[in-house]
Amino acid sequence: MRSRYSAFALGRPAYLLDTWHPSTRPSRLDPDPGLVWRRLVIVDREAGGPFDDRGVVEFEAHWAHDGERGTLHERSRFVREGRRWLYVDGAVR
Repeated sequence: MRSRYSAFALGRPAYLLDTWHPSTRPSRLDPDPGLVWRRLVIVDREAGGPFDDRGVVEFEAHWAHDGERGTLHERSRFVREGRRWLYVDGAVR
């Protein structure tokens, strides 16, 4: 989760696509260059440990855009394939 947040913050869509599960991955991402990600807070997690093949991460990502500030609150699902965690989908709250 933290590496994907960093990729959003640094504007690295290739990494985001590479860590997105093929069953839900979009064909492309076009990050908004005016959107600045400020901070990530992990609110909760379920599973996702070294012996799990699934996990859920609930987070708040703080952003700024054109003088406005806000948060994205999402509960994201991940699966492990081999040694890699892949983002499946998330429910925005």
